[in-house]
Amino acid sequence: MIPAKRVYLLLLLGIVVAPLLATIWNVPRSILVMLLFDAVILGMTIADSLMVRRHRVQIERSLPARLSIGRDNPVVLTARSLKKSAQIQICDYYPMQFAVSATTLTASLAPNSTTELTYTIHPNQRGEFGWGDLQVRQLGAWGLGWDNWKIVHNQKVKVYPDLVGLRSLSIRLTLQSAGSIRKLRQRGIGTEFAELKDYGTGDDMRLIDWKATARRNRPLVRVLEPEHEQTLIILLDRGRLMTAQVSGLKRFDWGLNATLALALAGIHRGDRVGVGVFDKQMQTWIPPARGQHQLNQLVDRLTPIQPVLLESDYIGAVTSIIKQQARRALVVLITDIVDITASAELLAALGRLTPRYLPFCVMLRDRQVDRLAHTSTNEVNPTYARAVALDLLSQRQVAFAGLKQKGVLVLDAPADLISEQLVDRYLQLKARNQL
Repeated sequence: MIPAKRVYLLLLLGIVVAPLLATIWNVPRSILVMLLFDAVILGMTIADSLMVRRHRVQIERSLPARLSIGRDNPVVLTARSLKKSAQIQICDYYPMQFAVSATTLTASLAPNSTTELTYTIHPNQRGEFGWGDLQVRQLGAWGLGWDNWKIVHNQKVKVYPDLVGLRSLSIRLTLQSAGSIRKLRQRGIGTEFAELKDYGTGDDMRLIDWKATARRNRPLVRVLEPEHEQTLIILLDRGRLMTAQVSGLKRFDWGLNATLALALAGIHRGDRVGVGVFDKQMQTWIPPARGQHQLNQLVDRLTPIQPVLLESDYIGAVTSIIKQQARRALVVLITDIVDITASAELLAALGRLTPRYLPFCVMLRDRQVDRLAHTSTNEVNPTYARAVALDLLSQRQVAFAGLKQKGVLVLDAPADLISEQLVDRYLQLKARNQL
């Protein structure tokens, strides 16, 4: 039983009225009346909270089967009242390391009604996490006492990479396929034969199929589309630099989201996609394959992987890919760099991939460094921080120039925007037949 605010107001009223009674009666009698008044109020409060137990609301929790890291995931609490109206407060025992939109939910229910209360939870770690009991308070009919009880409702839910982003990307790619690919076919952009069609105004005469034209006695042109069944290999660094916290998540988590987004785009475009995760050595290798089964395997096998405080061996990772993959492939390495000296091995490793492969280096930039570099100040400590940030950005640009000189494609973008920009860059490569 928990007293409501009304109880404290009534008790306070008794204290205020007691001196007035003392002026009418004697002091002992006024004290006795005040104590009697308080006892009645407390008795009614206890009775009010006890009567609630006969018509307690029923509460159920509904969680998504898979939570997405870095996203607001909805948690729904369904409350059902019995024959009487109910005023309730609910506190859910969620994983305390995650941020939520509301710690306490309140609702007023009419008799025999159902309502849904929703709050969002924002996971910043992957793994399996548990929800505990539901703490419920229900106000009595007189508004004096809350009945307070727990509903046992233990649940465990896994936090995955950004599955919400993958679903949105899948819809976007499907819509693009209906329009963009058709336009590319009409322009003859591509290398893979798709179909024959009648010659029309504006078609490239170089695409006329003369043999088919002679057989059917009318001009026909070949329709080309971007080549399918090419090979895309993604190397994801899980070493020391990827353990840093960037924009609310570890840099590795942003890299993992980008890896799965790029894999989805590759599979959607008909390419064979393989993924390797490395630190001092290749820890996980998933050979290139096509189809939805490959994407499901990537999600299941990559989700449990966590970054480690080890220096990454870029040359070893690239050497492993060269041994595994004989055919030409687009090799995308997702990592980050600090300065020219620390990046020397990365430059040497990616240089080994040209010209047999098409190397693509993806860097996960920290927005905080950009803000420090572009914020003017007259104070000593912020000025020093700005100088360090400017030096880091300068050394990154020098490293990027070295990569480009070796024929390596480079993408440097904020960690929280990397997935979208990486997919767009890949689609551009496919459309231009650069692979």
